[in-house]
Amino acid sequence: MRLPSLLLSTFGLLAASLHAADPIKIGEYASLTGKEAAYGQTSHKGTLLAIEELNARGGALGRPLVLLTEDNQSKQGESATAVKKLISRDQVVALLGEVASIRSLEAAPVIQNAKIPMIAPSSVNSRITEVGDYIFRVCFVDAFQGNVLAKFVQETLHVRRVAILTSVSNAYSVGMTRIFKGRFVADGGTVVAEQKYSEGDKDFRAQLTAVKAAGADAIFASGYYTEAALICRQARQLGLDMPIFGGDGWDAPPLIEIGGQAVEGTYFSTHYSPDNPSPVVQEFNHRYLARWGELPDAWAALGYDSAFVLADAIRRAGSTEPKAIRDALAATKDFPAVTGNITIDTKRNASKSAVILTIKDGKYKFIATVAP
Repeated sequence: MRLPSLLLSTFGLLAASLHAADPIKIGEYASLTGKEAAYGQTSHKGTLLAIEELNARGGALGRPLVLLTEDNQSKQGESATAVKKLISRDQVVALLGEVASIRSLEAAPVIQNAKIPMIAPSSVNSRITEVGDYIFRVCFVDAFQGNVLAKFVQETLHVRRVAILTSVSNAYSVGMTRIFKGRFVADGGTVVAEQKYSEGDKDFRAQLTAVKAAGADAIFASGYYTEAALICRQARQLGLDMPIFGGDGWDAPPLIEIGGQAVEGTYFSTHYSPDNPSPVVQEFNHRYLARWGELPDAWAALGYDSAFVLADAIRRAGSTEPKAIRDALAATKDFPAVTGNITIDTKRNASKSAVILTIKDGKYKFIATVAP
């Protein structure tokens, strides 16, 4: 269908106007390659889609938004280097990143010192926003997620004896374990075994043998998807057929690719489910599928939301001055995001809901939404 000539003319004038205006530079640091790339790649797709949609609507303050992205390669030290480049070389007005808590914790002090606002799309470790008043997030924190999981396994799975496997080199995993254990025990549960591993480990048989001897009813693997998938495979090989569950660090396609049949019937908490019948969710699914040829996961949805929350703050601030943007971000209330309405609290965290998913027939299945 041909667009009316007046509409085409108006669109052309808008495009010309945006092209002529000085762009607003937004920085993004993400794990586009390396061990955590599955998170960073979909988060980047969501962020880029948001920038494209915002520019189609006129950008912000009548100026186009330009997304400048640095790949930290999932390596220690690279996030700090990336944000230094974006701040000093590219003169960005704000930063979006990272998905992994360990990367956000590395970059946040640099960003706070430069007094540039940062929004972490999906880093849940509680310490991130404690770095300073320029650091925000649009996801819930690990304390909320740990409490949700403790309640879910006791009330829904009727589990009272749990074994925990923690990645001691991962701040996210350590934080999740601490919160989950505190709530689970306070509610009358028993942690019968605690085993440790490090990021990149591939053999968990010794830990799982100890878990089997302890007589656990379920296993909480609090780390990321690669190790979680291997833990599930090796647990099943050792005859451990009890429920295994984790947090949003499980939420990536390689969990199923690596885990295969072993991850069937496992559970995890996360931020978004494309199966949610909400019209807002279904409309976002349609746009994302049209752009990328696949349905969005939680990281894509949170990347998308982070860009829209930032653009809204720039609009309300009426300025690209970093402090003005920071103040507007802090005042965000009931922003209608695809992962649920977002209100930024006094600690610069997002107050919002979580969802519980299971894996059935090689696909994620929506179980429930849990409000804070």
